[in-house]
Amino acid sequence: MVNGKSIKDLQVEVDTYISQFKEGYFSPLAMVARLTEELGELAREVNHYYGEKPKKSSETEKAIEEELGDLLFVIICLANSLNIDLEEAHDYVMNKFNTRDKDRWTRIDNKNQE
Repeated sequence: MVNGKSIKDLQVEVDTYISQFKEGYFSPLAMVARLTEELGELAREVNHYYGEKPKKSSETEKAIEEELGDLLFVIICLANSLNIDLEEAHDYVMNKFNTRDKDRWTRIDNKNQE
């Protein structure tokens, strides 16, 4: 949950917001373009904080959190426009990771952590 909100709650909140405008959701292709744009902005911020490219003094301060929020919003818009339940999509992916990829990574031995 995000601030006490489920993914379903987030999807309803975004749909309520978008539904107040005549234009509604952008086309799926336009939203994928927006996702690419927002991901680029996130990459730029991560590079400023953790990479080798410091911000110019003329650039405004943006938080990684804000950029992740922008990405989440567009992902929710895309899912809503395609009638995709993100909780179901998440469950599907987690099942895939827990079955197909269950032996792919080295597990932490809990006995050695105590």
